[in-house]
Amino acid sequence: MNVKDLMQSAEENNTPFYYYDMELLENTLNKLKYAADKYKYNVHYALKANTNGRVLDLISSYGFGADCVSGNEIGKAVAHGFCPDQIAFAGVGKTDKEIEVGLGNDIFCFNCESIQEIEVINEIATREKKVADIALRINPNVDANTHKYITTGTTENKFGILVAEIAAVVKLIETCKNVNLIGLHFHIGSQVTDLIAYRDLCLRVNEIQDWFDKQNIGLRHINVGGGLGIDYDNPDVNPIADFESFFSIFNTYLRLRNGQELHFELGRSIVGVIGNLISKVLYIKEGTSKNFAILDAGMTELIRPALYNSKHKIENLSKHANISNSFYDVVGPICESSDCFGAEINLPATSRGDIIAIRCAGAYGEVMASNYNLREKPVAVYSRN
Repeated sequence: MNVKDLMQSAEENNTPFYYYDMELLENTLNKLKYAADKYKYNVHYALKANTNGRVLDLISSYGFGADCVSGNEIGKAVAHGFCPDQIAFAGVGKTDKEIEVGLGNDIFCFNCESIQEIEVINEIATREKKVADIALRINPNVDANTHKYITTGTTENKFGILVAEIAAVVKLIETCKNVNLIGLHFHIGSQVTDLIAYRDLCLRVNEIQDWFDKQNIGLRHINVGGGLGIDYDNPDVNPIADFESFFSIFNTYLRLRNGQELHFELGRSIVGVIGNLISKVLYIKEGTSKNFAILDAGMTELIRPALYNSKHKIENLSKHANISNSFYDVVGPICESSDCFGAEINLPATSRGDIIAIRCAGAYGEVMASNYNLREKPVAVYSRN
């Protein structure tokens, strides 16, 4: 993080704002592309992580596909240079209108998550005189060892088709003339840092593929989702995810069939570290047993800590050389007790007007911002080339 550039941006812009390190994004994309090309893997950027226009423009310029979970995301992906035939459309609750958007753009694939969804896509495709390429999102019952709110691959959650349902789903597809089964889709969760979980996923996919082989059903592609985590604690030490180790797990343990493509849907690991939420201290409040640093940014700008107690590194950029430290609960101005970025944060002695950086806000920061309390959404500021 270029502190000098960031502090200059703080002088020129009202806080709070999102600061994007575009050089780091470019370096991340270069490493990702090198690692993916080495194994001939296909990467779709997960738009749900960040839909900032300049960020999307740079990512699409590398030729990556897009992973979308709404019709509007499909539209934005196309508007920012992603090829429709590289767009995968996921999500448990696709509306009829969104399915029409996907069909109208001739997207790569619908990742289907229920029997009824397949029936609806077939019905709409028939009406539109289209054939929809689909993949089945199978719930592999693999524990990603991450937070329960971002675990998606175990049996008891809303995502995916159960293994026990596969035979019935295949039988249904045989009767649907306007859908074409081309692949399988899996996604076990988000912010996964234990790569053993991906090994377990590979072994489970191998078993499921064996079943399809026995039915003489050929599949063009396997999509293993994303979820690769980032280092929230040490973003300057580990600014770029270890894509090589991630991909090598699949190269070692996953048994692809002849001509079969492997697809990934990565989001946080691409954009998480590049973004920082920049805020200013409004007040220092001394309590009986603790001190509060009250910022002008809150859960409306970064909801992750309030939503599922996520941890972000917090830095006082104005006093980074100060050796006299104190502990603060770093909180926002929103009228909710959960509006807290971190408790007992060790910071240099902090004063009104100090500039605070909440790190690794590039994923699920700006994209989840709200106008709660009728607050204005912050602007985005970009690093200087």
